[in-house]
Amino acid sequence: MAKFKPQFSRLLFIDRRLRTGTYPNTTGLAAEYEVSPRTIHRDIGYMRDMLDAPIAYDPGRRGFYYTENNYALPGLEIRESDLFAICIAEKALEQYTNTPLYDKLSSVFEKIRSYLPDGITVRPGWIDNRFTFLRESFTSIDPAIWETMAEGLRIAKQVEITHRKAGEEETTRRMVSPYHIVNYRGEWYLIGLCSLRNAVVRFAMSRIRSAHITGEPCAVPEDFNIDDYLGSHFGIMTEEQEYAVMIEFSREQAPYVLERTWHPDQSVVKSSDGTVTLSFTTNSLFEVKRWVLSWGADARVIEPKALARQVREEMEATIALYHHTS
Repeated sequence: MAKFKPQFSRLLFIDRRLRTGTYPNTTGLAAEYEVSPRTIHRDIGYMRDMLDAPIAYDPGRRGFYYTENNYALPGLEIRESDLFAICIAEKALEQYTNTPLYDKLSSVFEKIRSYLPDGITVRPGWIDNRFTFLRESFTSIDPAIWETMAEGLRIAKQVEITHRKAGEEETTRRMVSPYHIVNYRGEWYLIGLCSLRNAVVRFAMSRIRSAHITGEPCAVPEDFNIDDYLGSHFGIMTEEQEYAVMIEFSREQAPYVLERTWHPDQSVVKSSDGTVTLSFTTNSLFEVKRWVLSWGADARVIEPKALARQVREEMEATIALYHHTS
């Protein structure tokens, strides 16, 4: 195997269990490793067919065993850069501490380390001291809500939820057919068909107060595509209309604008005076407005006029708050 693959950790796990002489079966192995029996069955088939493992099944003991005790799995070739990438990925998981994903994926990484062949060791401690991932603010999600929504999405079943809109106290009860889950700036959003509105809408999962799977089957339409649904977005919020946006940035901020990709379809033009103009098409003026305001006087909206007006009104309202401040 030229590169490390997560499957190899399972093969090492199966190999160790077979060597105990306890005749493990697919159900028991799957439960212990927290995968499906079908996955274990495929792994055993792979060991037999591709790695020439002498595995047999004993009907009396209802389990597998090695017919040759001296069999050894082929050596694992793993580059230092591969191990490095694994450790960095584990460190990056800290961004998802607000979901049950963190505990589950942390467990997976621990298994990867524990089932590496002898002679390969991982010492990630130095990474903790030299690599830091600064997180944005994030919302808190009830683990039970997360598990319910993820399960509904996985098994294609409708979910009944109570949801509270931002800024409101009352909750509404509705049936949702889950289509997709999106993460954006520390918030997780469920996208699905809402029975109350009879439309595909997004729900901030932190605002879902209760959820349970009804058992009613649902299916994601074949013509649903998350990229088409979000369109030329500039964030998570979208609008009906698309706008051609053009923003001029000051010479001082030009280097920061030039070194990043802000929109997949952007174009950037640098002027002789050092300013830069960023252009793109989007269906989300609200998100762009908040972003432009974060640049203060270093960003000026050229187009569309509606966006320029919104930014000006927002700034005037902000100034009014400090009008009497000495």
